[in-house]
This record gives sequence, C-alpha cells and structure tokens, in this order.
Amino acid sequence: MMSLKKILKIMEMTKIESIWLGLESDNFSHSGLLYKRYSAEVLPDIFIALKAPEKLRCIAFRISIGFSFDENQWNKLKDIKIETLPDDRDNTKKFLLILLLNKQHKDIFSTLCEDLIFGVSDVSTEQTLVEKLLERLVKWQSLFEKVGKQGLSDEAQRGLYGEIYFLRFFLNNTSDKNHCLKSWLGPENSIQDFQYSNWAVEVKTTHGNNHQKIHITSERQLDDSIIEKIFLYHLSLDIRVGNGESLNSLIDEVSELLNDNTMASNLFKLKLLESGFYETHRPFYEERGYTIRQENLYRVSGNFPRITENQIPIGVGDVRYSIVLSESEEWRIDQETLLGEIQ
Repeated sequence: MMSLKKILKIMEMTKIESIWLGLESDNFSHSGLLYKRYSAEVLPDIFIALKAPEKLRCIAFRISIGFSFDENQWNKLKDIKIETLPDDRDNTKKFLLILLLNKQHKDIFSTLCEDLIFGVSDVSTEQTLVEKLLERLVKWQSLFEKVGKQGLSDEAQRGLYGEIYFLRFFLNNTSDKNHCLKSWLGPENSIQDFQYSNWAVEVKTTHGNNHQKIHITSERQLDDSIIEKIFLYHLSLDIRVGNGESLNSLIDEVSELLNDNTMASNLFKLKLLESGFYETHRPFYEERGYTIRQENLYRVSGNFPRITENQIPIGVGDVRYSIVLSESEEWRIDQETLLGEIQ
C-alpha cells in the first residue's frame, strides 16, 4: 500500500515531472524518442519526452520538416543541447528537442520547461515559436551556472526573505494571485522590488543595531516622478539560529498558497531560481530563523527624505545613500491604505 507521504509527494509534482516519471517507468529498450503530448489546450504541438537509449529528459516541439534554423549557434551550451529528429509517424514533420544533459538540474529543467510552455501556449507560427524557444536558452544557461555556487550570501538571504514576506502578505489579501506574482520584479534586478501599472513597492530589511537605517542603491529607487505611487516596506529582523521562521519555511508556505493556481505556482518557482534559490541549497538556510522586530510602511511623496534623479548634478552617477526611518513618521501608512492603492 502506498504511504501517505508518497501520495502527498506525487500530488505536489508538476504535471511535466509526473509525465517524465511515467515515461521513465516504461521498460523500453529501443532507440529513438518516447513522448507524450503535454496538453491539447496548448496551441503548438508540444511533447514531454525521453530520448533513448540514454533516457535523457527533453521537451519536444513538432515543426515542419522544411523549417530551418542555425543549430550550431547553440552547440556551446552547457548542460542542455538542441537538436532535431525526424518524426517517424509523419514525414512532413520533425521534432525540435531541448535535452537536459546533466541530471543534477532536473528540478530546474522541469520548472523552466513549464514556464516555457506557458510562454508559447498561444503561439500560432513556427517562426515565432522557435524564436521564443531560442531566446530563453541564454537565460536558462545563466541559471544552470548558478547551481554550483554555495547558496545565497547572508545579505541576499535577508533580502529574499523580505521580498517573499511581503509577497505572502500580498497573496493573503488579494484574489488575483497572478497579479501578485507578476508584480514581483526583485529577482529581475528591477529598480523596485514590486511594480505594476502605476505603483511600486520597495522592500528593505534591516537587522542588528542599525535596524532603523536603510540603504538606497540608486537615485531612481524612490523617485516618484518616474512612477506615480511609490511605497517603502521595511522589516526590522532579529536573526537567531534555530529560532523564528526560516527562509525555507516561508517559501514552503507561499508554495502552498499557490497550489490551486498552476501558472502562479510555476512563476513563483521561476522567480526563486532567478533569485538564486535552488532546492540543492536548502540545507544552507534551514537553521537560520527570522523574527519580525518592526514592520513599517511609508508612502514616498513630497518631502520624504530621499535623493531623486532631478537633484543630481550633471556628471554624477551611481548614487547611494542612507535614510534614518525614525525621521519619516509623517509618511507612515497602514496596511489597508497600501492594499487600497496597489490592487
């Protein structure tokens, strides 16, 4: 009888991962391609596949036999490979394959393939399809290269904790989960951590003795002449080993909040990868816990203490400065006010 733990694990799997596991359990010995259609609701012909006899995981796109592109420009990629195979069932078609060569990256590959499928789900021309596929490969490569690093720095962990802490708050107070995930731009090194339409939220975390002092990394970060409404969300943290909420547990809770929304869940996984958070690094983050010391919200407007782009003399750049938040009380707002502005 299958254990409850195993049943729950299967339920947590992405669709693409479950298809690969099904294909891998097939006792086949022939060479070629073993594949299964991802979904009839996706416009292009997309298949989850294994290339035999190596049993390499891959994603396959069926295109016209006469459609050509330069495969050689991608032959220096590490850990993934691009190639084409004829379709034995239709001599007018061929498969364009993206193969995973390094099994260490299978979790990342699964997330990236899911994101890729969502990205091309309504593409109607082969030219656009192939362009979208190939433009993602450089991004994929950069993500694979980060896996070998020994996890996030202490500062990066605190920053990511703060952003996901705000994301959880946002998700718990809105019905549009996709909107929340799309607004999270911190992993893309955007000017502000959250931005959508005419609003932006910059998240800052502090700890230790200078818990009321935040650092601003550019003259554009708090410049409301660039975007209409800017808010500052500040978390003052106490950090203890074995006490408080870990980065891992926060991420797991947000993942559970997104279980009923495949697109938002997959986007969350992709943004974690872009932030440098990888499943293989989870042991590095397990013991460190965060406790909220203070939680502050400010509307950045008027004479809020800051430096903006129009105040910078010609020839001056790379502006960095600090703000003492105890001097900013008149701009403080509550959570209800913020939610009314960003939904």
